[in-house]
Amino acid sequence: MSDEIAPTAGAKMIFLIKRRPEATRDELVTNWFKNHMPAVIAGQARQAAEGKIHATKYIATLFDQRPGRDVPWDGMAQLWFDRTIPNPPEPHGTVPADTFQQKAEPYVGWATTEYVVIDGELPVVPNTLNEPFPATRSGFFKVTFLVPGREGVDYDAAFRHWLEVHAPNVRGVMAEIGGLRYVVNHSQAPADEAYMGMAELYFSDPGGWESYKSTITEDGFSEFVDLGRLVNMHATAQMIGIPG
Repeated sequence: MSDEIAPTAGAKMIFLIKRRPEATRDELVTNWFKNHMPAVIAGQARQAAEGKIHATKYIATLFDQRPGRDVPWDGMAQLWFDRTIPNPPEPHGTVPADTFQQKAEPYVGWATTEYVVIDGELPVVPNTLNEPFPATRSGFFKVTFLVPGREGVDYDAAFRHWLEVHAPNVRGVMAEIGGLRYVVNHSQAPADEAYMGMAELYFSDPGGWESYKSTITEDGFSEFVDLGRLVNMHATAQMIGIPG
């Protein structure tokens, strides 16, 4: 295995989604799958047919609600483009265009550079009795870290340490305990974002995460991180809009 961790070309746009106070999680997710994802899929297909910039992959992760824990986001949409997509003057959904946006707080895009450290692909099974996509998948346990930098952090040094020291450490532990997939995302404008990056770790079940926590050792990366604002969220389901 090569030690080099290469970036994915283009930009991975992340949209963190939180429901409005009056909406339930079930309402948000139902309208996301039924009323929003099909429109996004169709819109990206039109863009592609017209030779315009368009997403080549679209996945939404649904974050589990954890009793006694503050889970700040209900989910996130991730879309892969060949370049960064600028945000509109007002956040998406400021004037709702569908029922999902009536249920969700307005949201903006977060441009990141993706590094697939362990390329353990998860199965994509299109629907057979309805339109192929959007479809759902489960059978995994995902842990997502939203990683804020310390005040005054040198982002170049933090990103270098992340890829050259921390990611190899995590990769070794994931290989040891049978982790499925590991992806790092670096903000393309970290000084302008709430988080300098995000890590995504996939396991076959929660036991893999427990094994990971008991095996991983400190490697100095925490010196770059504002641990008080570090966010850790769990997921066991995703919605697939464009499989890529």
